[in-house]
Amino acid sequence: MSLAEIYQQFIAGMSNTTWYEYVAVFAGIASVWYSRAENILVYPVGLINTIIYIYISFKGHLLGEAAVNFYYTVMSISGWYLWTRKDQRKEIVLHITYSNKKDWVQQIAFFLFFYISIFSALTYFKTAFFEGVIPWADAFASATAFTGMWLMTKKKVESWYWWIATNISSIPLYFVKQYVFTSVYYFVLLIMAISGLIEWIKKAGRQAKLNKA
Repeated sequence: MSLAEIYQQFIAGMSNTTWYEYVAVFAGIASVWYSRAENILVYPVGLINTIIYIYISFKGHLLGEAAVNFYYTVMSISGWYLWTRKDQRKEIVLHITYSNKKDWVQQIAFFLFFYISIFSALTYFKTAFFEGVIPWADAFASATAFTGMWLMTKKKVESWYWWIATNISSIPLYFVKQYVFTSVYYFVLLIMAISGLIEWIKKAGRQAKLNKA
């Protein structure tokens, strides 16, 4: 595809963007901003984004992304609870930390399980129902997102690495599906994820110093 064709598809895609896709995109950007700031509003605002994207993903035959957003919805409720838990002294229990070796093994196994499961399911659906499905790309975007969201609820710094991978893979995935505004949205999220990673690294460092004190 030439640059001229990419530009024409971008213009056509932007003109076809629905109002609810705009709402989902801006809610998603706000949600990532709140997660970067470690603000509990990440979850209620994020729910607006995920519920709309369940519908958008089904409509665009992005079954893996639909599953991801359903998972986001469930995990947002779980994360909302975990982030607000307090101890007997009324202090927040969960803090931003790095993954240890055990955590790394668990998250890689978590990713591989979902990648293989989603890839297998989408390969079947591509043959039986939806020709527009791209199994390997959709499965990768989905499995990295599953892993990132799981780690986000645990306030692990490494969640941002998985979000970065999700965003990189989702940019072309949505573009070829002609959801151009959503593709641009994932580009914005990529920049924000890099910023979020830097911010959480700083916070994890400060928390480590407090734990040693």
